[in-house]
Amino acid sequence: MKNTFLEAVKDRRSYYAINKEVAISDECILEIINHAVFYAPSAFNSQSARIVILLGSQHETLWNIAKDTLKKIIDPNRFAVTEEKINGFANGYGTVLFFENMATVQKLQNEFSLYKDNFPIWSHHASGMLQYIVWTAMESEGLGASLQHYNPLIDDEVKKTWNVPADYKLIAQMPFGNPVKIPEEKEHIPVSERVKLYK
Repeated sequence: MKNTFLEAVKDRRSYYAINKEVAISDECILEIINHAVFYAPSAFNSQSARIVILLGSQHETLWNIAKDTLKKIIDPNRFAVTEEKINGFANGYGTVLFFENMATVQKLQNEFSLYKDNFPIWSHHASGMLQYIVWTAMESEGLGASLQHYNPLIDDEVKKTWNVPADYKLIAQMPFGNPVKIPEEKEHIPVSERVKLYK
């Protein structure tokens, strides 16, 4: 089985140890994300995904927001572990913020009432596919990334800081950078226990 796409799928991992020494340009990073957004599938071709890319000091501002927000609600005796984790994300080169435009989702709910309850679910499916495309493409370009979910705790401050429309819902944050430590091998349940073929 020789397939560069499947190789990229195999290689993609969660990298928590990253730094700012990336080997590709900002233009290349933007090209990856633009390509992913353009071609990612969505229910009814809704194209509800919205992206904010944060680089440099803007990236660091995001993780300061996360740190300041969590410091208010986590036991001070346990905060050091959280702070170390967030500082690790801040050490990276940038962060991709994944949003869904809920006005688009609501419009579809109004137009196709039979599927009303499914559109928010399908919106998350579409966002997940987009996240995976970006993540895997970054891996292929030598970047390390992980997927984080500090929403909804940071939502209000994020929207205020980067002038994000009120009807955009923050779904995930993807810090990325140059990988400096290879993740440990994962344990896998045998595929035979997870896949059944009938013919």
